[in-house]
Amino acid sequence: MTTPALAIHRLGVEFRTGDGTTTAARDVSIEVRPGEILALVGESGSGKSVSALSVLGLLPPSAVRTGRIEVSGRDVTTPDGPTLRRLRGQDVAMVFQDPMTALNPVFTVGAQIVEALRLHTDLSRRAARARAVELLTMVGLPDPEQRYGYYPHQLSGGQRQRAMIAMAISCDPAVLIADEPTTALDVTVQAEILALLRSLRDRLDSAILIITHDMGVVADIADRVVVMRAGEIVEEAPVEQLFARPAQPYTRELLAAVPHLGRQEVRPPAAPVAHDGAAALELHDVVVEYPGGLGRPAFRAVDGVTLTVPRGQVLGLVGESGSGKSTIGRCVVGLLRAASGRVVVDGQDVTRASRGELRALRRTVGMVFQDPASSLNPRYPIGDSIGEPLRLDGRPRAEVSRRVTELLERVELPAAWRNRYPHELSGGQRQRVGIARAVALEPVLLVADEPTSALDVSVQARVLELLLDLQSRLGFSCLFISHDLAVVELLADRIAVMHRGRIVEQGASADVLAAPGDDYTRRLLAAAPVPDPVEQRRRREQRTALRPG
Repeated sequence: MTTPALAIHRLGVEFRTGDGTTTAARDVSIEVRPGEILALVGESGSGKSVSALSVLGLLPPSAVRTGRIEVSGRDVTTPDGPTLRRLRGQDVAMVFQDPMTALNPVFTVGAQIVEALRLHTDLSRRAARARAVELLTMVGLPDPEQRYGYYPHQLSGGQRQRAMIAMAISCDPAVLIADEPTTALDVTVQAEILALLRSLRDRLDSAILIITHDMGVVADIADRVVVMRAGEIVEEAPVEQLFARPAQPYTRELLAAVPHLGRQEVRPPAAPVAHDGAAALELHDVVVEYPGGLGRPAFRAVDGVTLTVPRGQVLGLVGESGSGKSTIGRCVVGLLRAASGRVVVDGQDVTRASRGELRALRRTVGMVFQDPASSLNPRYPIGDSIGEPLRLDGRPRAEVSRRVTELLERVELPAAWRNRYPHELSGGQRQRVGIARAVALEPVLLVADEPTSALDVSVQARVLELLLDLQSRLGFSCLFISHDLAVVELLADRIAVMHRGRIVEQGASADVLAAPGDDYTRRLLAAAPVPDPVEQRRRREQRTALRPG
């Protein structure tokens, strides 16, 4: 047996504050060998990231750590200054979930890679620059010579993640820790990042510890899986065994909560609700442009989009980041103006609506945002946030209070929580508050922009069930924006696929997912990970065959 590249022995982590002690990890033991990819999975708060941060000594001062940590057989539990500097970057490197916050915004990505090389090697500045360009080439960043001089904000999310990985592997670390490296990425970009990690493992023989709650990612990349819950390891197994024969009830629950593209019942399209008026939403040849500035031409984000959401139906709008999905959602609710074309909501053309007309529109349209933490006012108790649309509509105080109680109960939150603040709730609970606020005025149309993308699979499942139940009971139409095809398959009556600002395909969900007519849709479907290692290998081969060129 080879010496493990990383060995964690009986790790314990406690956070001690004025309110007492909280245990984040208890008796955690993990080994990762050279050339192996180990997935550490579990819900938020299970102790995954805390265990990984312990390896690099990145825990806050309030944390107390016990146990032993070894890297390539060396005890690094309590390293001195020089050992810690060598450990961070040279022996063990980390890829964080959000490269936009992990990268320094005032330095170019090339300069940051050069800095890492100069800290850990004796390369000259010129040699370090050449090595940085070589690394950017290795991770597949387009035009690496030019992008070496780009700042993080000038790169897309996938490109930033590639630059972050280039910096992480710059000193050929024995261990690469990737903490949710694909959570915020589209399925096609996610597939590229996972392929990159596999190729790096093969070329460098590094051990990779990937932390994720996405079981499709686990099926795609892992050799072995460790499942954590409430700070403890509940199961460990080779990836195919874990998916085929999970031993623990919690693992079975986790796998059962994952939407499985192609293996879940696609509901037949709901019959449009009988109504004398028009559809809930109609877009006719809509164009949306963003000003270029500094003499540059305007950027056309949406280019001639035409689609319809009948009353009582759910339309899933899918595509990669930058395809124009969210721009359409913001245009529908009046947060953006169309440069040309017509946006008709509940029979009213809102393309050139006045401010007063837009206020009236927002009584018939609700919106659920991707990140409830930033869309809810942190200074308002959740009851006030839910009741705000009702107050703005001029409802009496007693009616607002009664309606807030009803809405909290409808989204399965205790009415007694109305005085809690957003930071006192979990991510899934905050999203329920966002949904309650969006449906407060019983809208004709609900626009949901990636409402479950940042949630754990079990929390995501409960939020999706809630949306389906509310849509069934209240009868609103829904424009559901997502890059997760399995979620769209579960919810949507019809699907429209966007690519580079245009609709390339639309139709009934079952038809689009079973027999896509456009090459881009086929590539999107092939890139979507599924929680089945055997099927995932077949899909990777299919994706390679569909790759352009």
